[in-house]
Amino acid sequence: MPPTHLDPSAVAHYNERGYVILHQVFAEDEISAMIEAAESGSRVADTTRSRQDGEGRPTRLAIWHDLGNDVWTAASTSPRIVNNIRILLGEEAAFFHGKVIFKDAHEGGAWEWHQDYGYWYNQGFAFPRMISAFVVLDPATEANGCLQVLAGSHHLGRLDHGRVGDQTGTEASRVDQVVPLFERVPCEMDPGDVLFFHCNLLHTSEANLSDHPRRSFIICFNALSNPQFATKQTAESRPCPVSADNAILTAANEFA
Repeated sequence: MPPTHLDPSAVAHYNERGYVILHQVFAEDEISAMIEAAESGSRVADTTRSRQDGEGRPTRLAIWHDLGNDVWTAASTSPRIVNNIRILLGEEAAFFHGKVIFKDAHEGGAWEWHQDYGYWYNQGFAFPRMISAFVVLDPATEANGCLQVLAGSHHLGRLDHGRVGDQTGTEASRVDQVVPLFERVPCEMDPGDVLFFHCNLLHTSEANLSDHPRRSFIICFNALSNPQFATKQTAESRPCPVSADNAILTAANEFA
Protein backbone atom coordinates (compact mmCIF):
# COMPACT_ATOMS: atom_id res chain seq x y z
CA MET A 1 0.00 0.00 0.00
CA PRO A 2 1.44 3.46 -0.87
CA PRO A 3 2.25 6.01 1.86
CA THR A 4 -0.81 7.58 3.47
CA HIS A 5 0.93 10.76 4.61
CA LEU A 6 1.93 13.82 2.60
CA ASP A 7 5.64 14.32 2.07
CA PRO A 8 7.28 17.76 1.57
CA SER A 9 6.93 17.62 -2.23
CA ALA A 10 3.19 16.93 -1.89
CA VAL A 11 2.82 19.85 0.52
CA ALA A 12 4.66 22.10 -1.94
CA HIS A 13 2.29 20.93 -4.69
CA TYR A 14 -0.70 21.82 -2.49
CA ASN A 15 0.67 25.27 -1.67
CA GLU A 16 1.37 26.06 -5.33
CA ARG A 17 -1.67 24.49 -6.98
CA GLY A 18 -4.27 24.47 -4.19
CA TYR A 19 -4.83 20.72 -4.17
CA VAL A 20 -3.05 17.41 -3.86
CA ILE A 21 -4.20 13.82 -4.44
CA LEU A 22 -3.18 10.98 -2.15
CA HIS A 23 -3.87 7.55 -3.60
CA GLN A 24 -5.25 4.48 -1.83
CA VAL A 25 -5.78 6.19 1.51
CA PHE A 26 -8.69 3.88 2.28
CA ALA A 27 -8.80 0.15 1.56
CA GLU A 28 -11.50 -1.61 -0.43
CA ASP A 29 -13.29 -2.96 2.67
CA GLU A 30 -13.32 0.52 4.23
CA ILE A 31 -14.85 2.02 1.08
CA SER A 32 -17.44 -0.78 1.03
CA ALA A 33 -18.38 0.11 4.62
CA MET A 34 -18.86 3.76 3.62
CA ILE A 35 -20.99 2.83 0.61
CA GLU A 36 -23.14 0.61 2.82
CA ALA A 37 -23.57 3.51 5.25
CA ALA A 38 -24.42 5.83 2.37
CA GLU A 39 -27.08 3.50 1.01
CA SER A 40 -28.72 2.33 4.24
CA GLY A 41 -27.32 4.29 7.21
CA SER A 42 -29.52 6.56 9.28
CA ARG A 43 -27.22 9.59 9.28
CA VAL A 44 -27.35 9.93 5.49
CA ALA A 45 -31.06 9.07 5.32
CA ASP A 46 -31.89 11.72 7.93
CA THR A 47 -29.89 14.55 6.34
CA THR A 48 -30.28 14.10 2.58
CA ARG A 49 -31.68 16.89 0.44
CA SER A 50 -31.71 17.56 -3.28
CA ARG A 51 -30.02 20.49 -5.01
CA GLN A 52 -30.64 21.48 -8.63
CA ASP A 53 -28.02 22.85 -10.98
CA GLY A 54 -28.60 25.69 -13.42
CA GLU A 55 -30.38 23.33 -15.84
CA GLY A 56 -32.62 21.78 -13.21
CA ARG A 57 -30.77 18.45 -12.83
CA PRO A 58 -30.80 17.16 -9.23
CA THR A 59 -27.88 16.11 -7.07
CA ARG A 60 -28.56 14.52 -3.70
CA LEU A 61 -26.56 15.81 -0.75
CA ALA A 62 -26.41 14.71 2.89
CA ILE A 63 -24.64 17.05 5.33
CA TRP A 64 -24.01 17.15 9.08
CA HIS A 65 -21.89 19.16 11.54
CA ASP A 66 -21.42 16.74 14.43
CA LEU A 67 -19.20 13.78 15.18
CA GLY A 68 -20.79 10.61 16.56
CA ASN A 69 -20.01 6.91 16.76
CA ASP A 70 -20.57 5.78 13.19
CA VAL A 71 -18.56 4.95 10.08
CA TRP A 72 -18.53 8.58 8.94
CA THR A 73 -17.05 9.74 12.24
CA ALA A 74 -14.42 7.00 12.06
CA ALA A 75 -13.45 8.15 8.55
CA SER A 76 -13.49 11.83 9.52
CA THR A 77 -11.20 11.23 12.50
CA SER A 78 -8.95 8.72 10.75
CA PRO A 79 -5.27 9.52 11.34
CA ARG A 80 -4.84 9.20 7.57
CA ILE A 81 -7.11 12.24 7.18
CA VAL A 82 -6.58 14.36 10.30
CA ASN A 83 -2.80 14.17 10.36
CA ASN A 84 -2.59 15.26 6.71
CA ILE A 85 -4.98 18.16 7.39
CA ARG A 86 -2.72 19.23 10.24
CA ILE A 87 0.29 19.08 7.94
CA LEU A 88 -1.39 21.25 5.29
CA LEU A 89 -2.76 23.79 7.78
CA GLY A 90 0.45 23.89 9.78
CA GLU A 91 -1.59 23.75 12.97
CA GLU A 92 -4.33 21.90 14.80
CA ALA A 93 -7.58 21.32 12.90
CA ALA A 94 -11.22 21.39 14.00
CA PHE A 95 -13.95 19.31 12.37
CA PHE A 96 -16.38 21.52 10.42
CA HIS A 97 -18.76 19.18 8.61
CA GLY A 98 -19.10 16.01 6.58
CA LYS A 99 -21.21 15.43 3.52
CA VAL A 100 -22.03 12.65 1.08
CA ILE A 101 -22.78 13.66 -2.51
CA PHE A 102 -24.73 11.34 -4.81
CA LYS A 103 -24.45 11.85 -8.55
CA ASP A 104 -26.90 9.25 -9.80
CA ALA A 105 -26.40 7.60 -13.18
CA HIS A 106 -28.00 9.41 -16.14
CA GLU A 107 -29.35 12.33 -14.08
CA GLY A 108 -26.87 13.55 -11.46
CA GLY A 109 -26.60 17.31 -11.80
CA ALA A 110 -23.56 19.52 -12.25
CA TRP A 111 -21.94 21.64 -9.57
CA GLU A 112 -21.30 25.15 -10.78
CA TRP A 113 -17.89 26.82 -10.52
CA HIS A 114 -17.38 27.90 -6.92
CA GLN A 115 -15.00 28.29 -4.02
CA ASP A 116 -16.03 26.73 -0.75
CA TYR A 117 -14.96 29.89 1.08
CA GLY A 118 -17.31 31.79 -1.21
CA TYR A 119 -20.12 30.69 1.08
CA TRP A 120 -18.20 29.73 4.22
CA TYR A 121 -17.16 33.40 4.44
CA ASN A 122 -20.85 34.23 4.85
CA GLN A 123 -20.99 31.75 7.72
CA GLY A 124 -18.62 34.05 9.58
CA PHE A 125 -15.19 32.43 9.21
CA ALA A 126 -12.53 35.12 9.49
CA PHE A 127 -9.79 33.60 7.34
CA PRO A 128 -9.66 31.15 4.42
CA ARG A 129 -7.77 28.64 6.56
CA MET A 130 -10.10 25.79 5.74
CA ILE A 131 -9.57 22.54 3.81
CA SER A 132 -11.70 19.76 2.36
CA ALA A 133 -10.76 16.10 2.05
CA PHE A 134 -12.66 14.57 -0.88
CA VAL A 135 -12.92 10.78 -0.50
CA VAL A 136 -13.78 8.88 -3.68
CA LEU A 137 -16.32 6.07 -3.17
CA ASP A 138 -16.94 5.15 -6.83
CA PRO A 139 -14.53 5.51 -9.76
CA ALA A 140 -14.47 9.22 -10.62
CA THR A 141 -14.10 9.85 -14.35
CA GLU A 142 -14.82 12.64 -16.76
CA ALA A 143 -17.68 10.50 -18.09
CA ASN A 144 -19.51 10.48 -14.76
CA GLY A 145 -18.82 14.09 -13.82
CA CYS A 146 -15.62 13.98 -11.76
CA LEU A 147 -14.45 17.05 -9.90
CA GLN A 148 -12.51 19.57 -11.99
CA VAL A 149 -10.23 22.21 -10.51
CA LEU A 150 -8.43 25.31 -11.73
CA ALA A 151 -4.92 24.62 -10.49
CA GLY A 152 -3.50 27.58 -8.57
CA SER A 153 -6.76 29.55 -8.56
CA HIS A 154 -6.76 29.71 -4.74
CA HIS A 155 -4.21 32.51 -5.15
CA LEU A 156 -7.01 34.72 -6.53
CA GLY A 157 -8.53 35.12 -3.09
CA ARG A 158 -12.26 35.01 -2.47
CA LEU A 159 -14.50 35.89 -5.43
CA ASP A 160 -18.11 37.06 -5.37
CA HIS A 161 -20.75 34.31 -5.34
CA GLY A 162 -24.49 34.19 -5.99
CA ARG A 163 -27.35 31.80 -6.58
CA VAL A 164 -27.24 29.40 -9.55
CA GLY A 165 -30.26 27.11 -9.48
CA ASP A 166 -30.33 25.77 -5.90
CA GLN A 167 -26.57 26.19 -5.59
CA THR A 168 -24.11 28.94 -4.76
CA GLY A 169 -21.75 29.68 -7.62
CA THR A 170 -19.00 32.12 -8.55
CA GLU A 171 -20.10 35.12 -10.59
CA ALA A 172 -20.27 33.80 -14.18
CA SER A 173 -18.59 36.80 -15.82
CA ARG A 174 -15.58 36.51 -13.50
CA VAL A 175 -15.34 32.76 -14.11
CA ASP A 176 -15.15 33.42 -17.85
CA GLN A 177 -12.29 35.84 -17.25
CA VAL A 178 -10.18 33.68 -14.93
CA VAL A 179 -10.62 30.20 -16.44
CA PRO A 180 -8.06 30.91 -19.23
CA LEU A 181 -5.47 31.91 -16.62
CA PHE A 182 -5.17 28.46 -15.05
CA GLU A 183 -4.81 24.81 -15.97
CA ARG A 184 -8.17 23.04 -15.80
CA VAL A 185 -7.56 19.63 -14.23
CA PRO A 186 -10.14 16.79 -14.24
CA CYS A 187 -9.52 14.84 -11.04
CA GLU A 188 -10.03 11.27 -12.20
CA MET A 189 -9.53 9.01 -9.18
CA ASP A 190 -10.18 5.51 -7.91
CA PRO A 191 -12.16 4.48 -4.83
CA GLY A 192 -10.08 5.11 -1.72
CA ASP A 193 -8.17 8.05 -3.20
CA VAL A 194 -8.43 11.39 -1.40
CA LEU A 195 -8.21 14.89 -2.88
CA PHE A 196 -7.19 17.57 -0.36
CA PHE A 197 -8.05 21.06 -1.56
CA HIS A 198 -7.91 24.67 -0.38
CA CYS A 199 -11.17 26.48 0.40
CA ASN A 200 -10.44 29.18 -2.22
CA LEU A 201 -9.70 26.72 -5.04
CA LEU A 202 -12.17 27.13 -7.89
CA HIS A 203 -13.79 23.80 -8.73
CA THR A 204 -16.75 22.42 -10.62
CA SER A 205 -18.19 19.13 -11.89
CA GLU A 206 -20.34 18.30 -14.88
CA ALA A 207 -23.57 16.31 -14.91
CA ASN A 208 -23.35 12.53 -14.70
CA LEU A 209 -24.92 11.25 -17.92
CA SER A 210 -23.10 7.91 -17.74
CA ASP A 211 -24.42 4.49 -16.72
CA HIS A 212 -22.50 4.59 -13.45
CA PRO A 213 -23.18 6.49 -10.21
CA ARG A 214 -20.55 8.70 -8.60
CA ARG A 215 -20.68 8.91 -4.83
CA SER A 216 -18.20 10.80 -2.70
CA PHE A 217 -17.64 11.72 0.94
CA ILE A 218 -16.24 15.16 1.71
CA ILE A 219 -14.82 16.04 5.12
CA CYS A 220 -14.28 19.74 5.83
CA PHE A 221 -11.98 21.21 8.45
CA ASN A 222 -11.25 24.63 9.92
CA ALA A 223 -7.94 25.77 11.40
CA LEU A 224 -8.44 25.71 15.16
CA SER A 225 -7.19 29.32 15.43
CA ASN A 226 -9.65 30.58 12.78
CA PRO A 227 -12.57 32.31 14.54
CA GLN A 228 -16.16 32.07 13.34
CA PHE A 229 -18.08 35.31 13.79
CA ALA A 230 -21.57 33.89 13.88
CA THR A 231 -24.33 33.39 16.43
CA LYS A 232 -24.61 29.75 15.41
CA GLN A 233 -21.23 28.06 15.64
CA THR A 234 -21.10 25.37 12.93
CA ALA A 235 -17.46 24.32 13.35
CA GLU A 236 -16.21 22.58 16.46
CA SER A 237 -13.98 24.62 18.77
CA ARG A 238 -11.82 21.68 19.89
CA PRO A 239 -9.03 19.86 18.09
CA CYS A 240 -10.45 17.12 15.91
CA PRO A 241 -10.06 13.80 17.74
CA VAL A 242 -8.03 11.07 16.07
CA SER A 243 -9.45 7.56 16.00
CA ALA A 244 -7.69 4.22 15.84
CA ASP A 245 -6.51 3.25 12.39
CA ASN A 246 -9.01 0.36 12.22
CA ALA A 247 -11.96 2.42 13.47
CA ILE A 248 -13.94 2.34 10.19
CA LEU A 249 -14.25 -1.42 10.13
CA THR A 250 -14.87 -1.54 13.89
CA ALA A 251 -17.73 0.93 13.51
CA ALA A 252 -19.11 -0.93 10.49
CA ASN A 253 -19.22 -4.19 12.43
CA GLU A 254 -20.75 -2.52 15.49
CA PHE A 255 -23.58 -0.88 13.60
CA ALA A 256 -24.20 -3.62 11.04
